[in-house]
Amino acid sequence: MADETMNFPSGRLAAFAAGLSYADIPPDVVARSEDLFVDWLGSALAGKFAAPVQAISAFARRMGPAGGSCEILMDRTSTSPFFAALVNGAASHVAEQDDVHNGSVFHPAAVVFPAALAVAQDIGASGKEFLAASVAGYEMGIRVGEFLGRSHYRIFHTTGTAGALAAAAASGRLLGLDAGQMLHAFGSAGTQAAGLWEFLRDAADSKPLHTAKAAANGLVSAYLAKDGFTGARQILEGAQGMAAGMSKDADPDRLTDGLGTRWATAETSFKYHASCRHTHPAADALQKAMLQHGLKADDIERVVTRVHQAAIDVLGPVIDPATVHQAKFSMGTTLGLIAVYGKAGMVEFEKGFRAPEVVDFRSRVAMEFDQEVDTAYPARWIGKASVITRDGRKLEVRVDEPKGDPGNTLSRPEIEAKVTGLALYGKAAEEAEMQRLLPRLWAVGERNSIGRLMA
Repeated sequence: MADETMNFPSGRLAAFAAGLSYADIPPDVVARSEDLFVDWLGSALAGKFAAPVQAISAFARRMGPAGGSCEILMDRTSTSPFFAALVNGAASHVAEQDDVHNGSVFHPAAVVFPAALAVAQDIGASGKEFLAASVAGYEMGIRVGEFLGRSHYRIFHTTGTAGALAAAAASGRLLGLDAGQMLHAFGSAGTQAAGLWEFLRDAADSKPLHTAKAAANGLVSAYLAKDGFTGARQILEGAQGMAAGMSKDADPDRLTDGLGTRWATAETSFKYHASCRHTHPAADALQKAMLQHGLKADDIERVVTRVHQAAIDVLGPVIDPATVHQAKFSMGTTLGLIAVYGKAGMVEFEKGFRAPEVVDFRSRVAMEFDQEVDTAYPARWIGKASVITRDGRKLEVRVDEPKGDPGNTLSRPEIEAKVTGLALYGKAAEEAEMQRLLPRLWAVGERNSIGRLMA
């Protein structure tokens, strides 16, 4: 099947993922993968006591083994690869501070690292193998997200759908799948891909279930393929594949865009605010206006954010958030926290999303469609806002690259501060433990066997 797999986009992508070696990856991309890995661990720890994560963790304890080769990071227990990927995947996507790739509107870390870590611990893979597999997962998932396009994202949570294939690529790379087996893993992952945005209207718990299942389903697909289980060979671009059922603007060329020369992993952004990424450009714009003009919340009469259509589609249904997590999808709440507290972090959401002054500010925030912002999206996420003050000024402010984007990235000390803050917030580790842990995380590529991460 090796030659056949080169005749269509899915096959070429499978051959790339199966054949990628650590030596193939440029040093700056390796360094970026290390940054993304360390950043991810903070989110995986921060989700410890979130109710949806606790429910999924309890399910795993009932259904899975009471011990195993793989660790559940937040509580230091061990289990099978499947249940470790499931729980770590769920925990990763609650804080809303896991990474994001702009062009695919996809959160790779929450699905790639839970699967890759579980497989690596199960088979005793080295740190270099773990990082190479993670890059394979990022490159796969990002390209699938770009391929499925903007129409897909209107209804489907791309991290849940493309994420299953990303996890399959990372898992399959660690298991040593050849190109044909990798293609079968893609087929099995794609037929399980799911995740719908309807949960936002009800403040339902579905979002971390999306990442949990994507990570676990991708892992299952790779193990099955290794044992000869077959999947649809054109699950992405076939006549009854994912694009046919889930997209109106799919572009198969995006699947193989620059394979081996364009490293999409390096394009991935860190999330600075603890909220939906669609709020970040406007949050940065409001912060900029308040700092430049010395404004306080009470000085502001109204804020009009100029946004792309996807921001309206995702954030628009959240009018009166009932939970902390739903509040992270409220533009008004996020900007209210920025105005009142100066930041929109985990602590601010927890203590302030229902605070009277934040709710009052929320009522003074509006979103309006902006053609320039929409045309640039998703390759660029421009922040534009009109801030109208109580003394009659209208301040126009713009941010062309939100904090955390590759051109405005987080330094390693900033990543360490973020990760430590998330771990402490989730009560999953003490500060002294994090100080001991971080040097070991940065050196993950030097490990002969990935082993346990947490003491």
